[in-house]
Amino acid sequence: MTDWSGIEAADYAIPADRDLEELTGELSRALADPDPGIRDGAAYSVLATWIERGVIDGPRRLALGDEMAARFDDPEIQARTFAPLVLDMLVGKGDLRPEWVDAFARWYPAEEDLRGHDEKLGWLHAVAHGADLLAVFGRHAEVDPVRMLDLAAARLTAPTDHVLDQLEDDRLARAVARVLIRPDLTEHEATAWLDVIAADFGADAPGAPVPAHLSNCLRTLRMVYVLADRGVRMTREGEPQPLPHGPAVKARLAEVLDRIVRR
Repeated sequence: MTDWSGIEAADYAIPADRDLEELTGELSRALADPDPGIRDGAAYSVLATWIERGVIDGPRRLALGDEMAARFDDPEIQARTFAPLVLDMLVGKGDLRPEWVDAFARWYPAEEDLRGHDEKLGWLHAVAHGADLLAVFGRHAEVDPVRMLDLAAARLTAPTDHVLDQLEDDRLARAVARVLIRPDLTEHEATAWLDVIAADFGADAPGAPVPAHLSNCLRTLRMVYVLADRGVRMTREGEPQPLPHGPAVKARLAEVLDRIVRR
């Protein structure tokens, strides 16, 4: 097995006796490993650095992206949930294929295992990792931002018995707010994705227990409201940027949230 920690310590230099094609394949497999020490350790750091520095060239990156898109159908949960992280790296580098967006759109609202963390598998973060990729896609000029907003609504309204934890709801809210920064969104487009959530909020009989997915919706939308009011940082260190249609988004959010308050 490759000593990824050693490569990390050597400023990510490629070992002289190793082939980059072979190493890239091994890194890809490591990012699906059930051992969190392998999947979420030095191998992740090496892959991210090699993509950022262009060590892994364009054709290899596209092939890696195709592999990650196919991984959304993998039977192993950790393989599915770490695929968005790699695609995030690739899109950030400037690579994009429409097929990657399509594969993500099929997987994200359909994923049923929403655990943030597992004692044996470590971090899984399907909703959070997916949210990060949704934001990157939604900010890309070649991706329809409305599609990403609708996808967020589909994720939030998908039935589940799991109440989101490990800040998954906050990550999704931040992703939505970052998509809402797009200047080409109309006011209608910036608010219409909430219609399906509003309908879902009014679907159950008054007085019935609040289903898990509605609880997830409530917390996510509350954070979207805060970000619409205060602005959203596009990077960890950046200054908050106002949403172009912030007042309209806040008004519609308030209307939607009021539907569940009056249940």
